[in-house]
Amino acid sequence: MTEILNSVRSTPARPLIAADPAPLSGADELITTLVEPSARRLTGRRVAVVGMGYVGLPSALSLAGAEAHVVCVDIDTTRLDAIRQRNVDLLDRDLVRLDSALTAQLLELTADARALQSAEAVIVCVPTPIDDHLTPDLRALSAACAAVVDNARAGQTLILTSTTYVGCTRDLLITPLTARGFSVGADVSVAFSPERIDPGVVDHAPDLTPRVLGGTTETCTARAADILSATAAELHTVSSPEAAEMTKLVENSFRAVNIALANEFSDVAHAMDLNVMEVIAAASTKPYGFMPFYPGPGVGGHCIPCDPHYLLWQLRTLRSRAPLVNEAMTAIAARPGVVVDRARRILGDAGLPLSGSRVLVVGVAYKSGVADLRESTAVEIIDQLRGAGAAVSFTDPMVDTLRTRHGGTLCAVGDAESRAWDLILVHTIAPEDDVAWLAERPAVLDTTYKLVDFPGRHVL
Repeated sequence: MTEILNSVRSTPARPLIAADPAPLSGADELITTLVEPSARRLTGRRVAVVGMGYVGLPSALSLAGAEAHVVCVDIDTTRLDAIRQRNVDLLDRDLVRLDSALTAQLLELTADARALQSAEAVIVCVPTPIDDHLTPDLRALSAACAAVVDNARAGQTLILTSTTYVGCTRDLLITPLTARGFSVGADVSVAFSPERIDPGVVDHAPDLTPRVLGGTTETCTARAADILSATAAELHTVSSPEAAEMTKLVENSFRAVNIALANEFSDVAHAMDLNVMEVIAAASTKPYGFMPFYPGPGVGGHCIPCDPHYLLWQLRTLRSRAPLVNEAMTAIAARPGVVVDRARRILGDAGLPLSGSRVLVVGVAYKSGVADLRESTAVEIIDQLRGAGAAVSFTDPMVDTLRTRHGGTLCAVGDAESRAWDLILVHTIAPEDDVAWLAERPAVLDTTYKLVDFPGRHVL
């Protein structure tokens, strides 16, 4: 504890708008604190992770890498068995870490929440999706936090990492702990530290990425930092769990707005017969005031399609608005329809109706390098194509089967290169994929903008 407290240093806050540096009232009192990366180990210390999904499992591996004994809790026993058998979707680097951790018996896999009582710290990493009405689905998070509260004991540090609305840590942990008679900050410590995981990207591994942390009290922050500093590149501490919760919503709303803008400019460039990627590359030469975002078939995964809706939902309850974020999310949701309309026009130019046309979708995961289909725009695109009467198949090196939104199942084709297709729609590709055969095809819709130009290539 003393080590972590002594490692915190204060620096002047950087204003968000620096054009007119007139001082804000009380600005000299604002500080940011940074906990530098620590060489400390967690040898022999018991830390629990609730949720063994795409965030929880890598988090557990990072803790095991710091030599902690990790209690891995998940209600899905099938998932736990898959982890024991090393049959999980992880980077090669993490598969090696998983094997090492299991061999060293640093991972204790269980579905029994009572095992949380043995841990000095508990980290909650469960999904926070949205429902069909774009409303937060908090069932998994509420159940996980209830289990944590029910099994809490004096001296524990409880850290929520799941993306959620502002005030959720207080609602689901602090208030019920207080109702149980705990004094938060004295008996137990509670903090929020949003996960920063970029599946499939080695350079963005958790231990290479800075992390934000907000505790209920300074003691809570220090105790949470004592655990997390062993697994993050650095910790940036903020004044409260609410500030940390809002940080994650700002991060992903920022990405959503800029992705929607990139898609909009791709439509503008197409109307003007310009190469949008050339324009973005040129704009990227400006060393200030510009950050490149790239167009595509839409946004998938668990973060960008969902997280901004937590903010929009909460603002509706407060009778407030974020119109720019709202418009961006509306545009993102409409993007698969833009892809299908473009496919229809390409086929029409060749004298073919969409109905009855043979369409191959290349890559159906929401991004390259993963097998994750959650919120993948490929699923919506395939559903719309099939709804219009197209005969749709897909190929993906990491996905064998795909379940459509209407309950149907498609299996990947293994001989895509030898079949005849009226249109090939490229949804997701990785640099290592062999796609040279596409150049010989008469109609290819490249929604990724990653293929080199060839006679049959079209873009959105």
